[in-house]
Amino acid sequence: MKKFMNSSDTMLRESLAGFAQCHRDIVALDREFRFVARKEVKRGKVALVSGGGSGHEPLHLGFVGHGMLDAACPGQVFTSPTPDQMVAAADAVETGSGVLFIVKNYAGDVMNFALAAEMCGARAETLVIDDDVAVERAGQGSGRRGVAGTIIVEKLVGAAAESGADIGALKRLGVSVNAATRSLGVALTSCTVPAVGKPTFDIADDEMEVGVGIHGEPGRRRVALMRADEVAEELVHAIVGDLDPKSSSGVLLMVNGLGATPLLELHLMYDAASRQLAKHGLKATRSLVGNYVTSLDMAGCSITVSVLNDELTALWDAPVHTAALRWRL
Repeated sequence: MKKFMNSSDTMLRESLAGFAQCHRDIVALDREFRFVARKEVKRGKVALVSGGGSGHEPLHLGFVGHGMLDAACPGQVFTSPTPDQMVAAADAVETGSGVLFIVKNYAGDVMNFALAAEMCGARAETLVIDDDVAVERAGQGSGRRGVAGTIIVEKLVGAAAESGADIGALKRLGVSVNAATRSLGVALTSCTVPAVGKPTFDIADDEMEVGVGIHGEPGRRRVALMRADEVAEELVHAIVGDLDPKSSSGVLLMVNGLGATPLLELHLMYDAASRQLAKHGLKATRSLVGNYVTSLDMAGCSITVSVLNDELTALWDAPVHTAALRWRL
């Protein structure tokens, strides 16, 4: 294993220190390293707090700032943060209008955020994201995982919160966006957790894992390496089949890198995915390509499709200023 680190025990703390120094115009790091918060909290707005295990950067820390999250709680690599972290973050950024916890559907995250919401009392609501169609039935196990669609929810709900929407409206919006969003990923290699020091799973050079989870969980199936157009066809077909959007719908198409795939390949996959969408009568009216929800050093990508309307398009276009996502229109 070759990684830039001093030790696996100090890796997260040192990374947080570097992140906070680099983006000190946007965020502030809690002195006990429990959370990263928006440097200038906007009074009167609903606070949005998310978090999860580290190793998925820039999720969630990179999306703290104007137009998205107010705070994010980092756990150790692939490990949920604790309820105490979440409550401390909520206390730091909530100014009287309530706090909405945005949670990826993983057992540890769901359990700990539920405890945090209980500790926060009536001021807290929870929104669970479960956009991964790799789990074919919503009732299977603990349900579908929350993956790259999480940042679409965070962006749209964040824009609405910035404009002054109340907590009830924000939760309804988040539920609606989650229902209109689906993702599916494919891995070419495993990731290596620093504390473990070896790949999470073995995969041959001529194989790929379709539907892999962002922690290295097994996917739908292990198959022989395919051409990019064939990969895009399988992913988009599964997503559209599950989402069942109206033909001619405008959609947001996101091609997300899992950590070790260059933009040369990700943009190639965007071209392939957009051509597949066209076969289903769909057009990408908004786009996002890059490494946003990663799995450490895993090679691979995920495709996310989110159905848009005029309201959602306006929320997507609304100004955002975070470490990992920023634009002003």
